[in-house]
Amino acid sequence: MKELFDIVSELNLNHDSFLFTLLDGEYCGAKALVYGGAVSWCSGEEAFFEEHLEELSGAEDTGIRTVGGRRLYAERFGREKQVVICGAGHVGAAITTAAKFIGLRVTAIDDRPMFADAARDAGADQVICDDFVEALKEIPGGSDTYFVIVTRGHRWDQECLREIAKKPHAYIGLMGSRRRVKFVKEALAEEGISKEVLDRVYTPIGLNIGGETPEEIAVSVIAEIIEVKNKKQKQYGFSEDILDAVTGEHHHEALMEKKKILSTIISRKGSAPRDVGTKMLVLEDGSCIDTIGGGCVEADVIRKCRELLLTDTPQAQVMHVDLTAEEAEEEGMVCGGVLEVLLERV
Repeated sequence: MKELFDIVSELNLNHDSFLFTLLDGEYCGAKALVYGGAVSWCSGEEAFFEEHLEELSGAEDTGIRTVGGRRLYAERFGREKQVVICGAGHVGAAITTAAKFIGLRVTAIDDRPMFADAARDAGADQVICDDFVEALKEIPGGSDTYFVIVTRGHRWDQECLREIAKKPHAYIGLMGSRRRVKFVKEALAEEGISKEVLDRVYTPIGLNIGGETPEEIAVSVIAEIIEVKNKKQKQYGFSEDILDAVTGEHHHEALMEKKKILSTIISRKGSAPRDVGTKMLVLEDGSCIDTIGGGCVEADVIRKCRELLLTDTPQAQVMHVDLTAEEAEEEGMVCGGVLEVLLERV
């Protein structure tokens, strides 16, 4: 599995990528990494993964799914990120260029044909030359959509923010003087736009690096988007500590030769302290790297991992943890619940 960890550590998380793991049959634990619409790495059952590539490529999020009559755990590592730039003036065009430089998809909106052309020349993947409100109706938003508002006046700022605040988003940044931004937010608050959403708007837009030119402002805006994006990504996939322990990077070289099992929450019913995808590495002495929530659930998983480490069984296993109401209350799982945890030697 070290080879997989090496590959994962180098993935461009700005693009779609999924790791699929078989959960049943003789080849339980066989994996395939699907990146760029192709199987880029496989540890077994390659024919199965290739045969069902189209179905696998249709996965939308982390979780368990059935493909070709087989049960799989699908884990999303990367998703295409989209930056929507409202305003294609000098700053908007510079932000477009900077966003494309780091591999983000860019949609630029402006109601002036000349400026829409400038956004196209700057490399925008999609240019919408239309009224801002009408254009934004075409964009559904999402957890990987980053909105940047750099229009030519507070009227358009207000129109854009009103529409964007209703959409799912990863980031909203608004350029403007403090007076202009205050006016826009107060006006929208009076209209009933969520104060919680308005308070989360990044303004002044961009990291405070003292940028003055359009290009310098663009660098600060993209830097802020990178900061938000990467903080979010660290909630998923393998943590740096787990990657280090398996690949021998940095301070975990001594752990490479030790026996260990990776435990991953692959499903849950009811409430639970940790989400699907949460991982914990268990070493033969019972010590752990990261946590899947603590308490009796984690203790049971550690106990099972140590039992497996005493055997020569190489195959992955799915462990079921079923909490009674009383146990669930102690664990913070208000209604009780069932967890499935995938255990794999690494």
